[in-house]
Amino acid sequence: MNREALRKILDEVQNGRLDAAEAYDKIKYIPLDLEEISYATVDHGRGLRLGLGEVIYGESKTKEQVLGIAERLSKAKDPILITRLSDEKIKALKKRFPKGRANRVSRTFTLNPIPAKERANNEPYVCIITAGTSDIPVAEEAADVCCAMGVAFIRVTDIGVSGIHRVTKNLDVMENASALVVIAGMEGALPSVIGGLVSKPIFAVPTDVGYGANFKGVTALLSMLSSCAPGIAVTNINAGFSAAYAACRVVNAIKVSVGTNYKSP
Repeated sequence: MNREALRKILDEVQNGRLDAAEAYDKIKYIPLDLEEISYATVDHGRGLRLGLGEVIYGESKTKEQVLGIAERLSKAKDPILITRLSDEKIKALKKRFPKGRANRVSRTFTLNPIPAKERANNEPYVCIITAGTSDIPVAEEAADVCCAMGVAFIRVTDIGVSGIHRVTKNLDVMENASALVVIAGMEGALPSVIGGLVSKPIFAVPTDVGYGANFKGVTALLSMLSSCAPGIAVTNINAGFSAAYAACRVVNAIKVSVGTNYKSP
């Protein structure tokens, strides 16, 4: 059951066409709205619980498995995000779902896409920050999560610590955000720098960008985990998806708690 179906039930209760007991019978199994297929258990209730429908991790699935799960999840008409896709799988999805949105930089595909929300007055937003241009694919994955969850976001690109003046130039837009996704490879120092300057929640993402001693992101990961800046949460290597999901939860919690009267500081 998607959001529109739930709203319809609630409208019927409000208008007296459905009593509370009948409505309860219709909605009581929403959190457990599962569909069993031979290779997956599809969770149709996740969007109502978490703010985004089940995300399909595409890298280790076959093309047929990705298409089969996507077919079932797409029926709800809500955005469905598919990550870590090969070009072959993106082509297959585009053929099956011509209205879907492909992002070959982030290797994602979105079913039932909605327009990206830009930063607007009186609305909380996520600031997605990259240390270098090479970190953009991870940032694009984070941006796709914000798009699918209907959360406003902005990008701040290529402000790594080798040019520290680039950080200070962007402090206002960072401080006015409700949550930050900070993405860095090499030695992974950028979240520590921003963590000492900005008061908002920081979700740091180490990337595998860097020379040999970066150890495919392990150096950046350990650096972020060992940060002396307080309050930095660190995701897995290249996990732009995880960081953005957490940041969007912060934004959605703000929206719920203060409604439409939120004003950026």
